[in-house]
Amino acid sequence: MTNALDNAMPHWMLMLRQWLRHPRRTAAIMPSGPELAEAMLAELPPGARRVIELGAGTGVFTERLLAHGIAPRDLLSVELNEAMFGRLQRRFPQVRLVRGDARDLAAIAAAQGFADGAKADAVISGLGVLAMPRRLQHDIYAAAFACLREGGRLVQFTYGPQAPLADEVAADLGLEAARGAFVLRNIPPATVYVYRRADDGQPAGNQGAGATSVPM
Repeated sequence: MTNALDNAMPHWMLMLRQWLRHPRRTAAIMPSGPELAEAMLAELPPGARRVIELGAGTGVFTERLLAHGIAPRDLLSVELNEAMFGRLQRRFPQVRLVRGDARDLAAIAAAQGFADGAKADAVISGLGVLAMPRRLQHDIYAAAFACLREGGRLVQFTYGPQAPLADEVAADLGLEAARGAFVLRNIPPATVYVYRRADDGQPAGNQGAGATSVPM
C-alpha cells in the first residue's frame, strides 16, 4: 500500500525511492525530462489519436500526451508500481489508468476499449526493456503490437548505447527499428527508438525527425 510519505514527496524523490526498493522493476532513478518527452512525442504517427502508455511512472509522458491533444478517453496508461500508480490516479483522474503487467496488455486493452476497430495508433514505452530477459522482451512487445493498428508504431527510449530490443527478439516478431533523437539534456541521457512491423510498408521514424534505420 502507498503511504503518506510516498504521497507527499516530489516526483523525483518518489522515483528514486521506488528505484531503491525495486531496482529491477523501476527503469530509471529520475523522472524523464521535458526534452525526452518531446522527442518521444515527435515520433507519434501523423494524426495519432489513440495512445497506450507503458510504464507511466510519475506521469511525465502522460502530461505531455494530454497537452499534445490526446483526449483522456483515448489515452490508456499502464503502471505496475503501486506507489506511482496511486500518484497517477491523483494527477490524472480523467485518464484510463490501469495497474497491471505489460505482458497482459492485450487483455487490458480489450477491457478498456482498445481492441478490434479501436486499436491504438501508438504505444509509448517507458519500460526498462534493455535490462529485461529476452523472453520478457518478447512477451511485452508481442502484447503491445497486438494492440496497435496497421501502420502503428511503438516508441521506446533507452539509456544504453544499443537498440533496447534484442535483435533476435525483433526478428522473431517481424519488427524493424529506427533510431530517433539522442537527448543529452536528460538524466541520464537517452536515445529514442521507433519500432514497427516490417511488413507494413511505412518508415519506422517520422520524416525530418532525425530517425535512422537500425540494421537487424
